[in-house]
Amino acid sequence: MKLIRIVSVVLAFVFSGCATVSQRTKPVESPVGRTEQLEAQKEISIPKTKNYKRKIAIARFSNETNYGRTLMSDEFLDNVGKQASDMLAVQLIKSGKFLVLERPDLERLQKEQKISETNDLIGVDALILGSVTEFGRSVGGKSGFLSRTKLQTARAKVSIRLVDQQTGHAFFSAVGAGEASTESGEVAGYGSQAAYDATLNDRAISVAISDVIDNIITTLEKRPWRTDILDIQDDNIFVSGGRLQGLKVGDMLIVMKRTKVVKSKQSGFNIELPPEKIATVKVVKLFGDNEVNEGSVCNLVSGAIDETMLKDIFVEGMER
Repeated sequence: MKLIRIVSVVLAFVFSGCATVSQRTKPVESPVGRTEQLEAQKEISIPKTKNYKRKIAIARFSNETNYGRTLMSDEFLDNVGKQASDMLAVQLIKSGKFLVLERPDLERLQKEQKISETNDLIGVDALILGSVTEFGRSVGGKSGFLSRTKLQTARAKVSIRLVDQQTGHAFFSAVGAGEASTESGEVAGYGSQAAYDATLNDRAISVAISDVIDNIITTLEKRPWRTDILDIQDDNIFVSGGRLQGLKVGDMLIVMKRTKVVKSKQSGFNIELPPEKIATVKVVKLFGDNEVNEGSVCNLVSGAIDETMLKDIFVEGMER
């Protein structure tokens, strides 16, 4: 009887399993179309505030330490300096806040001052001058009766300056420091044995650059946001900068006119007197597909401007 009961229970479980019907999940279409989703993603990527990208260039980044030098090396072409310059350029580009322009072999500030007048290169808002001021490696560790550890450490320090290319005035300086290390050990002859780790050099310099990059970004972002008027055609006013700089249709912008530049007897610098507001324009259309060629089409809301003023006027943003 017990055998019959067991068989009956087993058959009951089998049939109940066969009777179970798995339900397939039906795909549900999103109430928002694919096109609308893509447009929403674009809106998310647009800066919430105007952030017109400043133009910067790394004029010189050299190695001022004795590391990596030879009797035949050029101080402006040493590997450590070039490596630090490349790392800085990459991080500035990745920040998405600047137009980084190449300035190979630019050794004199006076060359940059003539760029916009003598050739097709674009002048910049600020030059970056920098150097690796400290670099070194150390090897340490501990030894015991049956154990031994080895610690390799690389340390680097970089110094940078931001220079106004029009006046040659260094308006900001900062120092960044970095350190990288690796440790190995063995017990009774077993364990890892570390050879010379060349990657520590790269990591230490990279950390030093990262240490200073935030200060560069913060300082340059504090400089006034302004852009230029490209052209005026009938009722359309073409302004440099568009979606990637935070501009959108409906934005109101102020058109300012430069007044006078006078030379200070105290400092010797040319000082631009406060500009005056002459018009207000409204963004009605955006054009271009990247940060280099994008712009905005504006219509005049108040005031008056014409083509004869182009060299003396510029645009500032208004609060939204």
